[in-house]
Amino acid sequence: MKLQVQQVSVTIGGTPILRDVSLDVLPGEFVGLIGPNGSGKSTLLRTVYRSVRPAGGVVRLGEEDVWSLSARTAARRTAAVLQDSPVPPGLTVREVAALGRTPHQGMFERESAEDREIADSALARTGMLGHAERIYGSLSGGERQRVLLARALAQQPRLLVLDEPTNHLDIRARFELLELVGTAGVTTLAVLHDLDLAARSCDRLVVLDKGEVVAAGPVLEALTPEVLTDVFGVSAVTERHEDGIVRVSYGARPLARAS
Repeated sequence: MKLQVQQVSVTIGGTPILRDVSLDVLPGEFVGLIGPNGSGKSTLLRTVYRSVRPAGGVVRLGEEDVWSLSARTAARRTAAVLQDSPVPPGLTVREVAALGRTPHQGMFERESAEDREIADSALARTGMLGHAERIYGSLSGGERQRVLLARALAQQPRLLVLDEPTNHLDIRARFELLELVGTAGVTTLAVLHDLDLAARSCDRLVVLDKGEVVAAGPVLEALTPEVLTDVFGVSAVTERHEDGIVRVSYGARPLARAS
């Protein structure tokens, strides 16, 4: 399902955070949202999963304004994996994944055999079914993120949003998690802070700076040397190597970022 963000503006405490931001994510596409700290990335994501209401503009999923949907309907269509997603203590991996079925259940409805099958299928897709009976809190950081992704996939969403899901993970876990996201077949918008990881993993990138979109498009078009210098303050180039992987190669030292 297509996501459209159209001229979205957000002001918090009298301070403009986003200014007329527009972007599209096509069905099945994996788009990375990147930019320096304080550029408005997480705030924009929050307007998409209905945590922050925009002061202007509209967020559409398919043909519908997400803010016109009921909370229940919105939860069925959009799943979020956040940096510090709260999980009740003492739950097993299977129980955490099963929480993704909550939006599809009635208030007094118990978990069905179909719900269990869907949750287990999501765990299998993320490589965590073999850990189903382990306590979630006993897992490594990378394993916990896989379980949270399984919970999100168990929602059977039309849109998946991720807010820096690879924070605090080692290099291998970062690549593995985003590879799973890229093969999930769900329209995805993800805030990422690692430029090289974003370049390798995403179909397209949107670059935010000071609350505005300053570049967008396929990776090689969005992450030009000029953008890397002006926005991120680094001397770098983005290149497609012989193996087909796009990589960001950095210069010897960071540059002073233009004011």
